[in-house]
Amino acid sequence: MSSSTPHAPSSAGHSTGVVAIEWRQQSLFLLDQRVLPHQHQMIECRTAAETADAIRDMVVRGAPAIGISAAYGFALDALAGRDLQAAYKVLAESRPTAVNLFWALERMASLNTSDGQALLAEARRIHEEDIQANLAMGQFGASLISDGVQVYTHCNTGALATGGHGTALGIIRSAFADGKIQHVYAGETRPWLQGARLTAWELMQDNIPVSLVCDGAAAQLFRAEKPEWVIVGADRITANGDVANKIGTYSLAVHARHHGMKFMVAAPTTTFDLSLPSGNAIPIEQRPMHEVTSIQGVQVAPEGCHAINPSFDVTPAELIDAIVTERGIIRNPSTEAVAALFAAN
Repeated sequence: MSSSTPHAPSSAGHSTGVVAIEWRQQSLFLLDQRVLPHQHQMIECRTAAETADAIRDMVVRGAPAIGISAAYGFALDALAGRDLQAAYKVLAESRPTAVNLFWALERMASLNTSDGQALLAEARRIHEEDIQANLAMGQFGASLISDGVQVYTHCNTGALATGGHGTALGIIRSAFADGKIQHVYAGETRPWLQGARLTAWELMQDNIPVSLVCDGAAAQLFRAEKPEWVIVGADRITANGDVANKIGTYSLAVHARHHGMKFMVAAPTTTFDLSLPSGNAIPIEQRPMHEVTSIQGVQVAPEGCHAINPSFDVTPAELIDAIVTERGIIRNPSTEAVAALFAAN
C-alpha cells in the first residue's frame, strides 16, 4: 500500500462531496479514515492482500464500504493474474462480523471467471448499487421523521462507511434536505472515536448542525432533550431482526426505550444474514486491548492493565422500531416481518 494526497473526485450520484473509495489508474484508492479529520490522504491498494490489510487496519470501515473494497481487491488480483482462491481467503479473514464482506466476495466468486475486466465491472456495479440503495434508504427513512426534530446517531454511517450518501447518516442527510431535522447529536463512539473524528466532520462538511456527545452522556441528553429518533447503521442483521452494530448501540436502544424515544436501524438488504436465527449466533469481533488502554497511540491506562474490547454488540429486535432498507421499511422487526420484506421483493 502507498499513500497519496487525494485528487478532487467527482461526486456525481452523491449528495455529498465526501468520497472514500475510488478506482483509478488500475488501483484501488481508499481515504485513510485513521487520520481524519486532520489529514486527508488516500491509500493506494494494488493487491487483494493490501486491500485486506486496509480493511483490518481500519483504513476503510463500515460494512458496505468493506464489501465494496473487498470486491475491488478481488478484481485487483484477477487483473494481475494471481490466485483468486488465495485472494478470497485473505479478504474473507480481514473482518469477521460485517456480513457485506462475505456477500460481496460470494458475488464476485459466483461469476466463475478469472477475467479481470469482467470482475472489475462487477465491483463497479456493486459500488454503484450501494450508492443507489443508500439514496433509496434515505427517502424511506426520512418519511418516518417528523418536522423540526433533533436526532441522535452513533459511530459513522455516512459516505465514509458506504459507497456514498450513507445509511443512517444518509437518512439524516435526506431528512435535513427535506427540512425535517433541526439538529444532530453525534455520539463520540469509543474506542476509535468514529463519531468524533468522522461523523462530526461529515456533517460539518455538509453544513448540517451537529453537537458531539460523550458516549456516557447519552442517557442524560435523552432525559433532557428527548431527540425524536436514535438512528444507527448495522453490520449484520439476523432472520429475527436482531442487529449487530458498533459497540454502544445496544445501550442506546435501552436508553431510548426508557425515555420514550424511537430507534431506527438503516442497512441495505445485503447486511441481512438470514442463515442466523437470532443475534446469539453472530460472531463478535474482539479487537486488541491497546485500542482501549490508549487513545491514538497515547497510553491512558496503567501499563499492563487488562482491557475488554468487543467491536460490536447485539441489539434485540424488540428494542427496534424500524429497520429501513432500500426495499422498504420493516416496522417492529420480527422473524415474520423480516421474511415478509424478502418475500415481497
